[in-house]
Amino acid sequence: MSRLTFNRSAIAIAVLLVAGGAYLHSRNGDIGIDNANAAIPPAVTAPVASPAPAGNAAPAVAVATDFSSIVERAGPAVVNISVTGKAKQSAVSDQDDDSGLDPNDPFSQFFKRFGPQLQIPRHPQIMRGEGSGFIISPDGLILTNAHVVDGASEVTVKLTDRREFKAKVLGSDKQSDIAVIRIDAKNLPTVQIGNPALTRVGEPVLAIGSPYGFENTATAGIVSAKSRSLPDDTYVPFIQTDVAVNPGNSGGPLFNIKGEVIGINSQIYSQTGGYQGLSFAIPIDVATKVEQQLVAHGKVTRSHLGVSVQEVNQALAESFGLKSAAGALVSSVDKGSPADKGGMQTGDVILRFNGQAINHSADLPSLVADTAPGTSSTIEVMRGGQSKTLTVKLTEATPLKIAGKDNGSDSQGRLGLALRELSPDEQQQVGIRGGLVVEDASGPSALAGIQRGDVILSLNGKPVNSVEQLRQLVSKAGKNVALLVQRDKDKIFVPLNLG
Repeated sequence: MSRLTFNRSAIAIAVLLVAGGAYLHSRNGDIGIDNANAAIPPAVTAPVASPAPAGNAAPAVAVATDFSSIVERAGPAVVNISVTGKAKQSAVSDQDDDSGLDPNDPFSQFFKRFGPQLQIPRHPQIMRGEGSGFIISPDGLILTNAHVVDGASEVTVKLTDRREFKAKVLGSDKQSDIAVIRIDAKNLPTVQIGNPALTRVGEPVLAIGSPYGFENTATAGIVSAKSRSLPDDTYVPFIQTDVAVNPGNSGGPLFNIKGEVIGINSQIYSQTGGYQGLSFAIPIDVATKVEQQLVAHGKVTRSHLGVSVQEVNQALAESFGLKSAAGALVSSVDKGSPADKGGMQTGDVILRFNGQAINHSADLPSLVADTAPGTSSTIEVMRGGQSKTLTVKLTEATPLKIAGKDNGSDSQGRLGLALRELSPDEQQQVGIRGGLVVEDASGPSALAGIQRGDVILSLNGKPVNSVEQLRQLVSKAGKNVALLVQRDKDKIFVPLNLG
């Protein structure tokens, strides 16, 4: 890996006072990170500062933040998580050309076009991985990321005192990327939970985790932004930081200056696979709500509104007659959804949901999801320069294999697909009517080469327009089914063996 350099002059400024007057000297603290070695900058010794002359008010300056007491106090509650995946099959690339298919066979072209997911199993392998987590109760309850334990057949937790425990996954929620695991231990150290709503952009934060397996590594930075929505996410209002987060940090805590956990480090934006200054954490209040449902019920129940929204910028605000660039602009309304039935229209700007202000489009999904299904909610919108209040009765979001454990009893479990219906705008863009878009693929579907973003058009020649309809078709199907799949402009039937 190439050397990455992180300048933190904004939070590492040495104050030097010399004879003849006082002046400030700012020195960048460069931390060089390499895949195998860490370069430590030489220590700088500053002269002892003389007292400032009476009557002269010292200007406000940024000073180096000392996180050592937080690391000492909270570090023992941060754990290393290692996972062993189920035995998988290694693959033969399509260049090996031993699929056994005639090159003139249309399905052979499908293999070439839809690869590399369509690969021929050969040698069994055991998959291993590492991540981080933190203890939230003395009896062994631990929070981490869902993607850390996803597909794991064995989860091992290592404490800072070198004790190791086998952990049980109580539940995971892919949509929020939160998982809850438990170890059989008592009187464990725990972290202190904070309030992310009080977090301010620019304040210092600390991460502790196991990047590349280096256990209990502490890295620091500042909060870069709040309520970030990421391209493939519709639920979590992420906290963006410039804290150095690398593979292995996933699931570890993000602390504020008080030593309280305000987030769970989850994702990075990187073109190299390593840290590049853009790290994203799940707000801890979102995580604890998910944790409570997983512990109590083993799954997460959310409400559904049925709209697609986008951020309001200054140009859009002026176009829609808004005083400021705030709110969530409705770009589409799903037919028959609670929003549709409540009178919401494309072009409405949602300003408040149940009395809570919507400053960013990312604020809305979490508020909707946290409202109990069946609840009548009031939504204030701006339409044509006029404020309107709508009453919408929320429904339960269709489970898409995003929470809890799959027992394989339903149709989506047999196919191994997480699906959602296409919005009218999406149908128009793709040029089809009906269809279900693939959010995630596993089991027989993944083995057949179906992947995220594909559109399922029919099963055994029968068009599908809803998740429930597909579930019924699969429940009546035999061992083998054929799915008509569209990817970009290509359509082809894909055979699946449901076993």
